[in-house]
Amino acid sequence: MAEKKKSEFLLYKGKPFVRSGNQLYYGNMSDPYVVFMQVLNNRNVSGREIADKVVVQLVTTDADASTEEQIVQNTIRRGLYDAMDVGRTWLARENVI
Repeated sequence: MAEKKKSEFLLYKGKPFVRSGNQLYYGNMSDPYVVFMQVLNNRNVSGREIADKVVVQLVTTDADASTEEQIVQNTIRRGLYDAMDVGRTWLARENVI
């Protein structure tokens, strides 16, 4: 029986989800676009720190794009759930997933 190849990244709805500190990336780098999120501040809820204000950007993976062309869309959302929701919508529209 063939073994499944284990992904080295956490997957969210079939796409890689990678976090480094307050920066998060969602999507495949082989696709035309990925979502970049940055947590600007946190709040304390029942003794746990959770993301409060999150910048969400749809960015191109085209290495030849200029700095101005890399960011296709951006917004600020309250909470990681809302940020992921808008990011997933943008990826679905642009990458046709």
